Amino acid sequence: MSFEVTTAFVDEFRATVDMLSQQVGSRFAAAVTTDNYTGDGGKAVEQIGAVTAMKKTSRHMDTPLISTPHDARWVYPTDYIWADLIDKEDKLRMIVDLESHYAINGGASINRWKDDAIIEAFFGTAQTGVRGGTSTTFPGAQQIAVALGASAATGINTTKLKRARRLLRAAEVDLDVDPIYCGISALQEEELLNEYEVKSKEFTSAPVLEDGKLRRFVGFEFIHSERLATDSNSYRRCPAWARSGMHLGMWNDLAINVSIRDDKNYSAQVHAAGTFGGTRLEEVKVTELPCSEA
Repeated sequence: MSFEVTTAFVDEFRATVDMLSQQVGSRFAAAVTTDNYTGDGGKAVEQIGAVTAMKKTSRHMDTPLISTPHDARWVYPTDYIWADLIDKEDKLRMIVDLESHYAINGGASINRWKDDAIIEAFFGTAQTGVRGGTSTTFPGAQQIAVALGASAATGINTTKLKRARRLLRAAEVDLDVDPIYCGISALQEEELLNEYEVKSKEFTSAPVLEDGKLRRFVGFEFIHSERLATDSNSYRRCPAWARSGMHLGMWNDLAINVSIRDDKNYSAQVHAAGTFGGTRLEEVKVTELPCSEA
């Protein structure tokens, strides 16, 4: 059981429970491609490369056979679980529905793991090839500080965002059908709100702010997260990517069950679980914006 539930026993009638501040839903899952899988092992995301047609130079010429390149990027499942018990006696001492609140809390934990799986895949090593035997690391050329020929020891700014957009466009990302995103923490959001180009209406026809939130700039839709990793220099590793460049494989989406445990004096058990994994599909569709937070 939860050994802290006694702190919630009621001395006076109060029919609510305050959920402490936390991220409840996944913020990145809707910004990547997804697919459903079965089985215990990793699965391949099949990829087809570009081909080049040739000119027809004469009548009745032989039909050319131009080989279509194939590759595969692998995604691997990881199981995530959470559970807690509610004693019968605890339920009698309280007037709130603890089971539903525990379910929300446990589900939120699993959803945060979805984001962590995607965040890890942004700059992690991806497995490529027929059986995933080739390790593909994130290239330094996709790091914006390197692309600018400058130090990463600055915060986020419009120059970094424009260069990230340039790299994605140069990789033939079609912004009409393939949305682009940028992950930032609250600190980077504040820095962008202080940028003149962001807060001035002279530079964009679409609103950058909606309901007080930083939504989009130069095509990027911003996703706030306090879970983004830092590098060895303590720079925040902010990703900017095209949706088609990242993938979340789902073996089992969030599943919540409440059952009675007769081996635990008939306590109610709230159980949350999910099985999924993330991978980067194309290096040229993901960029890194290292941001100093000093």
